[in-house]
Amino acid sequence: QAHLVESGGGLVQPGGSLRLSCAASILNLGYSEIGWFRQAPGGMREGVSCISTADGTIQYADSVKGRFTVSKDKDKNTIYLQMNVLKSEDTAVYYCAAGRSCSGAWYSRSWADYWGQGTQVAVSS
Repeated sequence: QAHLVESGGGLVQPGGSLRLSCAASILNLGYSEIGWFRQAPGGMREGVSCISTADGTIQYADSVKGRFTVSKDKDKNTIYLQMNVLKSEDTAVYYCAAGRSCSGAWYSRSWADYWGQGTQVAVSS
């Protein structure tokens, strides 16, 4: 059984919006911190956002501040990433992940203990 399952990716024009979802059954297994990461072709996996379902801590990478919003629905064990004003450089595979604390180095690939399978986001005209 997959503990983290992403959905909602697709093709969108520059300036458009997408909402990604992460079904996080791992929240029932003691994890409370969920991160969103992305990996562009030929690039490294980088942290995009982090949300704590325990204390409400929210973090964003500088590159997405003001455009992306992370939120949670605890009843559904689902984490969302609302992405607005999308740019071509946002094109990547997006992953959700579970780690220890959004107050630490959440943006590092080594932060995550579990990963989802990823969902592709392509921003192109």
